Amino acid sequence: MNRYVQYGCGFTAPDGWINYDASPTLRYERLPLLGKLYTRNKQRFPENVRYGDIVKGLPENPDSCDAVYCSHILEHLAYNDFKKALENTLLILKPGGTFRGVVPDLRAAVDAYIKNYDQSASPASDLMHDTMLGIEDRGKGIRSIMMKLYGNSKHLWMWDYPSLRYELQNAGFRNVRPISFGDSPDSNFALVEEESRFYGAAAFECQK
Repeated sequence: MNRYVQYGCGFTAPDGWINYDASPTLRYERLPLLGKLYTRNKQRFPENVRYGDIVKGLPENPDSCDAVYCSHILEHLAYNDFKKALENTLLILKPGGTFRGVVPDLRAAVDAYIKNYDQSASPASDLMHDTMLGIEDRGKGIRSIMMKLYGNSKHLWMWDYPSLRYELQNAGFRNVRPISFGDSPDSNFALVEEESRFYGAAAFECQK
């Protein structure tokens, strides 16, 4: 039976995939009693989502997965953690297995910055908001400190396709190519891919 793994799944956790997420909220939700109070009146992770951090390594055997997918996850990692994530992804894939991923395209954001430069009242602020690289408020309370330690909403390292190809090849992946929504010959990817995630994005496919 084929084994399909998605990491950073959020609330998109289709059957037929093993879905992992590293959100602290997921860990809180799974606490007995307290977990239900923590997310009361909020959207909860689907029951089939497992806690797993690709940087630390997922609980999957080496050479065991036919395909791995992630969408808008790698840009939330610091550069060295990104390289570790690629290493751990390669580790769990079977030889010939497929890795597909999507990240926001820095080139697209820069092109929009240049195109709209003269029309915008604050082009630099627009770029910082669009790329989620800026910090509007450092915050000083306990909640702010905890968010800095355990939150992962900010973009820590942005990518374009040539840079992704370079890193993927250096990590040991082969046959790296740019992709578009729905172009995989494997119909199982249709269960995890969302067209809106490909807008203004750099998307790739490669094999082990």
